[in-house]
Parts: sequence; structure tokens; C-alpha cells
Amino acid sequence: MTPPLHIAFLLFPDVTQLDLTAPVQVLSRLGDARLDLVWKTRDPVMTDAGFAIVPTATLEEVPHADILCVPGGFGINRVIADDEAMDWVARVGTGATWVTSVCTGSLILGAAGLLRGYRAGCHWAQRDMLPLFGALPVAERVVIDRNRITGGGVTAGIDFALTLTALLRGEAHARAVQLSLEYDPAPPFDSGSPERAGAALVAAYQRRVTAIVPTRDDDLRALAIRRGFS
Repeated sequence: MTPPLHIAFLLFPDVTQLDLTAPVQVLSRLGDARLDLVWKTRDPVMTDAGFAIVPTATLEEVPHADILCVPGGFGINRVIADDEAMDWVARVGTGATWVTSVCTGSLILGAAGLLRGYRAGCHWAQRDMLPLFGALPVAERVVIDRNRITGGGVTAGIDFALTLTALLRGEAHARAVQLSLEYDPAPPFDSGSPERAGAALVAAYQRRVTAIVPTRDDDLRALAIRRGFS
């Protein structure tokens, strides 16, 4: 009997919860699949939304998976600085059939050496950091390059997961999942990308992020050097 498809999601402190929970919700409807939320312990992990999520497995308990998915969030630099977490990402990613991410999770994949020479997506605000790790940044909601599938920022996790569902189970199944979730986006504002939001709103967003994580990009550059990228 063929075992169920095993999907491992990295769960870490200060993850953007929608980066994680959106694709989890979609991929939970694959059928014949086991999903694990993986971190160092099974203690609750605080997200950026102010609530915690309980891991289903530890890094040690998941030595391999068919699909690796890494979300993003303000906690990514701490993950990249963490040898245990990065060793796990590199090991599981090397053996996985599909290596995937949402938002700035692609920077974790990159730092683990899994995106060198691959086209990749990322949140628009840090897409320009991808070349630090040898990846080729692409401004698309979902980027597929061989067995790497990387989503853009946050809500692109739904599009990514539906794309992966179609690859694994066929378009008809993916369409049924989309319908079941009533994923029919019609946002009240047209400001979901920097191109449409306008310079003033983009600048306001960047000031807010700088106030929260003032050295984020500089720290990431230093971590890239530490990880052997130059």
C-alpha cells in the first residue's frame, strides 16, 4: 500500500501565520496526504499575529518528506542564523520531491543552498535579497522552476497551493478545492502590489517595517556571508 504523501511545513517563531495556514488549508484537501507543522519542540510557537500554533512534529521526528514548504515572516533571520533549523531545511529539501515556499520563506530556502541557479518568488519588499543566495528573483505570484515552487507575498500562498494541487492531483481536483474554499478574490482596494499602491503608500509601508526590524536587510546580508555566499 502506497503511504500518504507527506508534506512538512517549517513552523518557527514570528512566522507570518497566513504564509503557513493558507497553504495548509488548501493542501489539507489533497486527499491521501499527511501534513506536519515542524519545529524544534512540540511547544506552542508564537506567530506574528499574536497567537500561537502547536507543532505536530519535531525536526528530529521528520527526517524526510515528499514536499517541503517554508513560510516567511519577521522571524526568518533567526531561522537562517540557527544551524539546527537550517541543517533540517537543507537535508529535507535535498531529498524532497517538491521544494516550496511562500513569501520570504524563499530566503530560508536560498540560505539553505536550495535555490542556487533557480528562478524564485518572494514578498516584493525583499525580493531583491534573493540574489544573495544565487537565486534569480521573479515578480510573479507563483514561480515554478523544475521542482522548486515559490510563492510571492502572504496571500500568494493560496495561489501556490492551488498550483501544487493541480500538479499533484490534476486541474479538476484543484478547481474543486478552489470552489470549496470559495476562493473568488475581489478585494475592496487595488493596492495589493507596489506598482498599484503608489509611491506614497509603499514608502509608508517601508517606514513601518524599518521601525519594527531596522537592521533586517543588513543582518540578512551578514547571514548570507556566514552561510558561505558572497
